[in-house]
Amino acid sequence: MRATTLEGAEIDLTPDMLTGLKMQLQGPLLTPDDPDYEASRSLWNAMIDRRPAVVVRCLGVADVMAGVRFAREHDLLLCIKGGGHNIAGLAAADGALMLDLSLMRGVWVDRERRVAHAQAGCVLGDVDRETQVHGLATVLGFISTTGIAGLTLGGGFGYLTRRWGYTTDNVLGMELVTADGQLVQASADEHADLFWGLRGGGGNFGVVTRFDYRLHPVGPEVVGGVVAWPASEATAVLDLYRSLAEQAPPELTLFALLRPAPPAPWLPKEYHGEPIVALLACYSGKPEEGEAVVAPIKAFGKPIGDVLVRRPYVQLQKLLDATQPKGRRYYWKSEYLPGIEPALCDKVIEHAGRIRSPYSSVILSHLGGALNELDNDHSAVGNRDARYVFNVGGAWEQPEDDAANIAWAREAWHDLKAFSTGGTYINFLTEDEGPERVEAALGPALRRLAEIKRRWDPDNRFRVNRNIAPG
Repeated sequence: MRATTLEGAEIDLTPDMLTGLKMQLQGPLLTPDDPDYEASRSLWNAMIDRRPAVVVRCLGVADVMAGVRFAREHDLLLCIKGGGHNIAGLAAADGALMLDLSLMRGVWVDRERRVAHAQAGCVLGDVDRETQVHGLATVLGFISTTGIAGLTLGGGFGYLTRRWGYTTDNVLGMELVTADGQLVQASADEHADLFWGLRGGGGNFGVVTRFDYRLHPVGPEVVGGVVAWPASEATAVLDLYRSLAEQAPPELTLFALLRPAPPAPWLPKEYHGEPIVALLACYSGKPEEGEAVVAPIKAFGKPIGDVLVRRPYVQLQKLLDATQPKGRRYYWKSEYLPGIEPALCDKVIEHAGRIRSPYSSVILSHLGGALNELDNDHSAVGNRDARYVFNVGGAWEQPEDDAANIAWAREAWHDLKAFSTGGTYINFLTEDEGPERVEAALGPALRRLAEIKRRWDPDNRFRVNRNIAPG
């Protein structure tokens, strides 16, 4: 079997070599001939189609350590898959040894200390489900099938960010396997430099196998959901959005979405496929207070659909799942924003009107609050001046539509980036975005990250990522 080395050469993995690796594993070792190989190597974004030479489906930390050591011994290119949800497909590489962590999905909640210990193969829904048993939650994203590892290592934001910061601001510690196959702990008290770099620097320093999250009292019921209007009302609705977001208490997070109406049962059939504008809200404080806070949204104009209600927090965390299914083709452009200006809203409406696919959208997300209260060097994630983020989200199904949809996203971004802080969210960067965009995401942290990389991965074995060369 042919495999790729770190420097791009090819070597043979002999049957004896693979048998030796299998003997060290509890989980399966998959080759392209195995029936589970396709499911294991496939990613959320169907635009990314890469074929690792072999896949180690890890059942525990010992499997991760064995895989890293084998890759080091044979100088193999190494890639790591958690949830496989990254839009750039950073979990997979042609000819590599893939460590598939997706079977490592245990979550243990320490209710008294308000800490969740989660294995790195977990998706967001795994963590929410277990923490909500205790009326607790940590800051995670919006799609319950997203992997926690990539989300957290790149920063992470969600409905609770305005109260408690980035996802990575709520990490108390991590366990990881280093480039030489050793197991270490990283926290504010142990390997603090590594801990700093992991919180925003991605998978550059090792394979994280466990995250320890700080938990907060949330739910089990919140006020959350969507109200939608015809796109003809977009100017007025975005003006409402801007006004409410600027005055919102930290318990309230608001999003504005412009897209063709999905065939959802809560929207009238005559609007399906027609352009709409919608506000998505989450009030994570007391529900009775939340109902009063979101009342102006529900009373505004003449909505065509309204599912902004009391609901379980875990249900809200799944509300958008159907809009982001695995197997579509995705291409995004994104920037952090210091505020919402009327001129920005005009451009958002203009480019939403040019959407080429029934699945695409332009989204304004509300971030300002707790993340702005920490120093910019609190962790590698930076961008503490961000108050909002826009995402031009291209999504479609057929390869022959790639050019038109990518062109739409790039044209919209070209106009909208004039309103940026200059920063961007690293987890939203697409495959074709280069070092200048990584600099926009990590900025002043890059020099320190390169020094940490030199200490923990001097040979750059962890390079299938937004790579930071050893400094």
